[in-house]
Amino acid sequence: MIPATMEQLEQVRKECRTMVRKRATASAGSTLVPLPGTDVIADVGMLMQLLPAINNKFGLSQKQLDGMDPETKSMIYGFVMSIGSKIIGRMVTKELVVQVLKRVGIRVATKSVAKFVPFAGQGLAAALSFTAMRYVGNKHIDDCYEVVKRMIEQREGLPGEPATASLEDATRHNLEENSQDIG
Repeated sequence: MIPATMEQLEQVRKECRTMVRKRATASAGSTLVPLPGTDVIADVGMLMQLLPAINNKFGLSQKQLDGMDPETKSMIYGFVMSIGSKIIGRMVTKELVVQVLKRVGIRVATKSVAKFVPFAGQGLAAALSFTAMRYVGNKHIDDCYEVVKRMIEQREGLPGEPATASLEDATRHNLEENSQDIG
């Protein structure tokens, strides 16, 4: 469910940042395996779990959006397009994650090469891995936060609608009113 208030939204953002920090730490740890490519494979796998989990926390997963009324869904997709996110409300696939990792490609490539430099190389690779994973995760959180913030602001701007009502409650209320008008 989409957070209905700024307080709820802040709490979701805080929870998501904690998830990102944990995954970034795990990503840094995966660089310690001396086999080529294992760290990138681990990062792809982690992001394929992390990005949908963030979407879900903000109420912006594909499944959640499919359950919304067309007007709300259209508004959300409009906000998503305006910020340029390719992940919000979509099925997160391996190909999509690879596209996201290409944005931080220099860090990923440097990390893969750096871990073969004796001593300092593995530390550098771990630091780059942590930073890249944290960047991707936090960028996605910021995008989701912005979309939901705009939704909350939009809802608060509607006269006669309580700002703390959830979008699903408002939708259900509108459907009930429409069915009464028809009947």
